[in-house]
Amino acid sequence: MSDFTLPTFQALLSAFLTEGFSFTPLSSYTEVSGKKTVILRHDVDRLPGNSLATAQLEHETGIRGSYYFRIVPESYDETIIREIYRLGHEIGYHYEDLALAGGDADKAYTSFCRNLDKIRKLVPVTTICMHGSPLSRYDSRDIWKKYDYRKLGLTAEPYFDIDFNKTFYLTDTGRRWDGHKVSIRDKAIAGSPVTNPDFLGRSYHTTSGIIGAVEKGGFPNQVMITIHPQRWTSNIFLWSKEFISQNLKNQVKRFMVK
Repeated sequence: MSDFTLPTFQALLSAFLTEGFSFTPLSSYTEVSGKKTVILRHDVDRLPGNSLATAQLEHETGIRGSYYFRIVPESYDETIIREIYRLGHEIGYHYEDLALAGGDADKAYTSFCRNLDKIRKLVPVTTICMHGSPLSRYDSRDIWKKYDYRKLGLTAEPYFDIDFNKTFYLTDTGRRWDGHKVSIRDKAIAGSPVTNPDFLGRSYHTTSGIIGAVEKGGFPNQVMITIHPQRWTSNIFLWSKEFISQNLKNQVKRFMVK
């Protein structure tokens, strides 16, 4: 038990800070050539208490990030949403409405607007991010083939508004940093394949691998890191439970990808 613990997470943040990177929520991100920047994104799929723990750790270090909450009971916690916002972090909607609506775009959009308004009654929301819903045949990003999220006062959705040929993407999907191999939808796709030669072949399996690469220098200046806080804990029982559960899920997703 060493990776995916809070001390390891803190070590990851410290490595970037030591090498001169600054951290930003998605709503404040602008691509600036030569400036070292990390978009720190958190997908709150479940166990919102874990997200409060990472939010507090980041706050103590002077770091701000984005926290995307699902509307389902295992994620949505109004007290924690307010507290994470109070700590200076951005709150966004981790939407999965098309999957929940069985592929009906009109029904999904109505649901999306209702859920967005519910969160906005608690805190400001200007950015959103798709939840992958790997067991569903529907990709919730397809709502935007018919509707326009910008008309709702939203400024960004990372899968549409981040150029992943300029911004390197790291995600702990699958409880590993090379989880794109078993991921259904959480991949760096921005309308075209990633062709940046500095990004191709750059893959890490463990957090220590990323830390080592950052410390050596030459790491991409623009990075988006996606954290699923339910994976990060120093509680041995919860850590073991997540470890076993995610390994089983990865086997299912590997089959689905094939």
